[in-house]
Amino acid sequence: MENKDLLNIAKEYGSPVYVYDSATIISQYNRLTSAFKGVKKLKLNYAVKALSNIAILKLMNALGSGLDTVSVQEVQLGLEAGFAPEDIIFTPNGVSMEEIEKVAALGAQINIDNLSILEQFGSKHPNTPVCIRINPHVMAGGNSNISVGHIDSKFGISIHQIPHLLRIVENTGMHVNGIHMHTGSDILDIEVFLYASEILFETAKNFKDLEFIDFGSGFKVPYKEGDIETNIEELGKKLTKRFNDFCKETGKDLTLSFEPGKFLVSQAGFFVARVNVVKQTTSTVFASIDSGFNHLIRPMFYNSYHEIFNLTNPKGKERFYSVVGYICETDTFGNNRRIAEISEGDLLCFRNAGAYCFTMASNYNSRYRPAEVLWHDGQALLIRKRETFEDLIRNQVDVTIKLPESNKELVKKS
Repeated sequence: MENKDLLNIAKEYGSPVYVYDSATIISQYNRLTSAFKGVKKLKLNYAVKALSNIAILKLMNALGSGLDTVSVQEVQLGLEAGFAPEDIIFTPNGVSMEEIEKVAALGAQINIDNLSILEQFGSKHPNTPVCIRINPHVMAGGNSNISVGHIDSKFGISIHQIPHLLRIVENTGMHVNGIHMHTGSDILDIEVFLYASEILFETAKNFKDLEFIDFGSGFKVPYKEGDIETNIEELGKKLTKRFNDFCKETGKDLTLSFEPGKFLVSQAGFFVARVNVVKQTTSTVFASIDSGFNHLIRPMFYNSYHEIFNLTNPKGKERFYSVVGYICETDTFGNNRRIAEISEGDLLCFRNAGAYCFTMASNYNSRYRPAEVLWHDGQALLIRKRETFEDLIRNQVDVTIKLPESNKELVKKS
């Protein structure tokens, strides 16, 4: 995409607006499959929570991806997008037994991450294939908010509980067909990830009917010029050899699975917003846009970095700005950023806005959620309409409020 394409989209669909470039998604998908081309059976299950628009899911389906889901609603979205139930894996955390049974009835692959539900489900449905999520107690991700493999994580069954796990499997006679881990997002050290993989391989030896091993994902993408990213090609070379050796050692024809989300869609996304006010204080120049953490909460929630550039005046003289939102809270997108000179009415663009951006949006301050546009084959396709006031009140129930007589008297006196 070029700047003029984003400007035209903002002109046609208004601001703020999310834009996704399908060519980038396709390129990232092909890069990952190429890195593991030496694996006989490879399955990529796109993590729906990263970006759940049905148009994006349809694109993933066309590429041959499966889906990684965390709620029954995401499973239903996948089915609506045309995925076969067997191409959807359900990896929830802390959900009810009823929700898991509902998803199992839809035909999706179940992935269980705690001993209590494992025993309950195995006792009631011993013939339904189940994957088990292991916590390897390895921190392979970035900060503590997105690293989920540590010992106190709520995710997964501890490797120290394997004897208990095996006893449940034996007592219930349940069918375990997969083993899974996810150490966290923004993987920086491939060797640490490979170390965690060895724990998963060792655990996998306990299950004779295994069909696949799921290594999760969390591959880091660059957020700014010179930023480091997960070396997918090196990981592919090393893990492919180890996986193939394991299959040969155990005599099993297994599938290697991943569940990439951010890696596939983050760099494909752009968020465009208009500058409402340029405000100078004693020490800071603020550029306040027609958005806030109701649309893009990652910088406030995770302290994530999103490059910001001036679409309207890309070649202007650079000055320092703090880009902030219009929410009645502190919602700073970036402090003291060097950006081409900003005037009121200019359009600013945020990069890496494809993953965990729109999906985490809300109606806080009763603001509308923005439109979403897919840039595909040189065309801008509207894939979600901008919300309206009718959307805000659609599910609210109108009731008549009557005050007690005592309150009426107080109102009169006041």
